[in-house]
Amino acid sequence: MPDHDYANPPTSTADQLESLKQYTKKLEDQLAAVCSKRFGINRFTHDQDLIQFYTGFRTYDDFISTFNALKPTAVNMVRWSQVQRHRSSNAENPQIKSDIFRDESIPLIDQFFMFLCRIRQGFFEVDLAVRFDVSVSSVSRILVTWANYLYVMLGMLPIWQERAAINKVMPECFKSTYPNTRVILDCTEIRVQTPSSKTRNSEMYSHYKSHSTMKGLIGITPDGMISFVSALYTGSVSDKEITKQCGILDLLDVGDDVMADKGFVIQDLLTPKGAKLIIPPFLREKGQFSRREVKETQEIARLRIHIERAIRRCKEYHIFDSVIPLTLAGSINQVWTVCCLLTNFYGKLF
Repeated sequence: MPDHDYANPPTSTADQLESLKQYTKKLEDQLAAVCSKRFGINRFTHDQDLIQFYTGFRTYDDFISTFNALKPTAVNMVRWSQVQRHRSSNAENPQIKSDIFRDESIPLIDQFFMFLCRIRQGFFEVDLAVRFDVSVSSVSRILVTWANYLYVMLGMLPIWQERAAINKVMPECFKSTYPNTRVILDCTEIRVQTPSSKTRNSEMYSHYKSHSTMKGLIGITPDGMISFVSALYTGSVSDKEITKQCGILDLLDVGDDVMADKGFVIQDLLTPKGAKLIIPPFLREKGQFSRREVKETQEIARLRIHIERAIRRCKEYHIFDSVIPLTLAGSINQVWTVCCLLTNFYGKLF
C-alpha cells in the first residue's frame, strides 16, 4: 500500500493519483535494484572481463550476436527429460507439440548464459541453482537440453575447409616448409569416473594417463582453426584406430599432407586416399639423427605446436578440470564437441 500520511490523507482525486504514481515509481525502483543484483547476463552487460570469465566470449556484443543467431531455433527447444517421459507414456502416439514443453523458469538468454557458466567455469549444478534461483532439477534439464541443442546446431557448421580456402590463408611458416598441409591432427583425453564394471574399466583405462578416460581426435587447419572434432572413444583405443573410425579419412583429397605426432603411424591409411603423412623421423637403430633429420624434427615440432595450443584452448573450459562423473556419460560427447567448436568463435591462433 502507498505510504500515506494518514494524519493528512489526500483529499482530491488528483492528489490520490499522484500519491499512487509516486508509490508505483518507488516499487519500480526497488524492482530494478533487485533485478540489477540478480545473477544473469544483464548484470554484466558493461563488464567485458566478467563476460569473458563466465562465457569465454570476449565482449557482451559477441555473446549477444551468437545468441541472436541461435534464438530463432532455440525458442522451439523442448526439455530432454520431458521428451523422454512423453515418449514413454505415449508410445502409441509419439508426436508432441513443442510449445507445451518449453522451460520458462528463467529467460532463454539466461539459460544459454547458465550453460556457458557450467562449461566455462565448471560450476556445479547446485551452485547454478542458487545463483539463478531455480531448482537443481531445472538446472539439470536446462543443461542437458542446451548441450544437445548446441551439439546439433554447431555441428551443422561447415568447419572442414576446402583446399583453396586453406591455401588462401596459409601462414608463411607453412608455405616455406609444408605448403600442402591440409590438417594437423592430435588426440587428447578427458578423465572420467572409473566404472564399477571391470570389463568396462579395462576398455576405458588409459596407460598414458593412468586413469579411466575418454579420448577424441581434433584436427586444425594450418592457420589454427579447428576443422575436425571426432566423437569420444574409450581411453584404451589407439590413435590409429580412432583415425580409422572417426571419418576424417573420407574428407581428405589426393595430394593432401596430414601433420601429426610420431604416435600416428597412419601412412597405410592415407595412401589409398592419395595423402601423405608428415611426422618427425624415428631414431630407430641409427643411434643419432642426421643434420637433415634434426632440422626436420625441429620444423615439424615448431608447426605442430599449434594443435597443442588449440587443444589447450578447448580444455580452458573448466568443466574438464575435474574427473567427469558417470552421470554425465550421456551428454559428455555433446559437451566436449560444443566446447571445441565454440573456440572457433574466439578467433584464430595466428
